[in-house]
Amino acid sequence: MKRKIVLLPAAVFSVFIFIFTVMFIITPKADYSSSEKRYLEDFPETSLSSVTNGEFEKGFESYLADHFPLRNMWVGLNAYCNYCIGNNGCDGVYKCSDGWLINKPITTDNRIKTNTDTIIKFSKSAGVPVTMMTAPSTGYIMADKLPAVHDEYIDDYVFGDIKKSLKKEGIGFVDIRQKFKNSTEQLYYKTDHHWTSEGAYEAYEEVCRALGVKAANRDFYDIKTYPDFYGTTYSTSGFWLTKPDEIAVWHNKNHKPGDIKLTITEGNESKAYDTLFFDNHLKEDDKYPVFIDGNHALETITNKNVRKGRLLVIKDSFAHTLAPFLADSFRKVTLVDVRYYKNSVTDLVRQGKYDRVLVMYGIDNFATDTDLAWLK
Repeated sequence: MKRKIVLLPAAVFSVFIFIFTVMFIITPKADYSSSEKRYLEDFPETSLSSVTNGEFEKGFESYLADHFPLRNMWVGLNAYCNYCIGNNGCDGVYKCSDGWLINKPITTDNRIKTNTDTIIKFSKSAGVPVTMMTAPSTGYIMADKLPAVHDEYIDDYVFGDIKKSLKKEGIGFVDIRQKFKNSTEQLYYKTDHHWTSEGAYEAYEEVCRALGVKAANRDFYDIKTYPDFYGTTYSTSGFWLTKPDEIAVWHNKNHKPGDIKLTITEGNESKAYDTLFFDNHLKEDDKYPVFIDGNHALETITNKNVRKGRLLVIKDSFAHTLAPFLADSFRKVTLVDVRYYKNSVTDLVRQGKYDRVLVMYGIDNFATDTDLAWLK
């Protein structure tokens, strides 16, 4: 009897391994995870060279991790177990009060100085005024929602350093920290790192003030909200029981058919659209591309209702919700994503006869971005 008891754990473990091996073999393999909003690993290529150099082993480990039976359940169970034992944020996302999921702060080991120096160097060759705006981190603005124990958000230090460096070179900086801190509106999504359309509008007001142009009145917009928006913070958190956000789209009521034109360019191919909002994405897992169809190398918006003003925006995805507002204050707005656009932006500024350049990044992205090195 004693021997049977001793062998019981090994027997249970063996049964467990057998069951999950069978499940792994017979369970259909998905290509895409809707919870994590990413494509899962394919089975690695099998060849003599891939086996001998270790590539097959590494690839199979990734494949197994992505297709492990009941993977979503285990990811969620791990996240909530860590939360319950006091390891909130161990996977990079804090579970906060009132349904907020907030990314942990950037570290002091970042690329802030390197990327700021790149912008300074670019400004000297651009030939037009350059202004920068940086979106503060959600945790900095929503500090009252953070758990009692959390890492320090260093936005004040970072913003101060960026402003000081840019000011020396005559580059403008739009500081929206105080405006955001004082706002009573929800400026960020609870399940995503981006600002909401309300946040983008309030940032737009500050950009217009800094650039000396008139902002469109908020009464011009017809606001439609859509349910069940889960963002990237949710996707990386494992906190699957979190309630979704609503995503709001602000349509300018004064726009008539043909007033707005959006041209999306990838490589040598360009496509034109008569809208800035792509409702088809609202039916997908990732709804954020409803704004200007998401990430592209080059996007140009022209607005017949605005007499003048040509603005080029060097940006990350925070500019996607900002761009429709900017288009209400400038005749032409071009968005450049240096992750995909590898030509000279300086040449683009000259060829397009732009009046000025706006650099628009979220602080988290600006701290880690390596693609700004392509800015020239």
